[in-house]
Amino acid sequence: MTTKPLKSKRKPTWTDLKRVLNELDRNGLLGLIQDLYAAGKDNQAFLHARFGLGDDVLKPYKATISRWVCPDFHQAISVAKAKKAISDYRKAIGHPEGVAELVVFYCEECTALLDCCGMNDEGYFDALVRMFEQALAAINKLDPELQKPFVKRLERVRRPAHNYGYGVGDDMDDLMAEYGFGEE
Repeated sequence: MTTKPLKSKRKPTWTDLKRVLNELDRNGLLGLIQDLYAAGKDNQAFLHARFGLGDDVLKPYKATISRWVCPDFHQAISVAKAKKAISDYRKAIGHPEGVAELVVFYCEECTALLDCCGMNDEGYFDALVRMFEQALAAINKLDPELQKPFVKRLERVRRPAHNYGYGVGDDMDDLMAEYGFGEE
């Protein structure tokens, strides 16, 4: 596959790429997708999710979340990289139930770390509360029968949050009430 390079010094845009892609035939496009697939696990996860391939398309996204918000003891924490996994899934396919699963899983993984190790990082707690709210918003978009198991899982996240400090548990209580998912 040979393409003519752009002679401009400006940064290439989607329009530039689209023009080049339109010149490719079927085999050229398949070759490009094959190269992108081989280039990295993120691309593979994206394509598997987009086309519903494999037994569990959420598995690589969950692994990324776990790796960055509840890592092994000798690894760094990165809320941004964990959140990116959820964003990547939304871009790949974004099924509402899958999004709900990932945001609730994120909250559960944070709780697992905090229950095991404890932490004194206000930014981590703020990120947990923000994700808790995203989880409630995602659950709210589901059919009522699908909501119940997710709400129960968030209740298991909320209860110990009162022990973390920084008002995390109180914030979660307020959010549960705001979204109408208070204890029955």
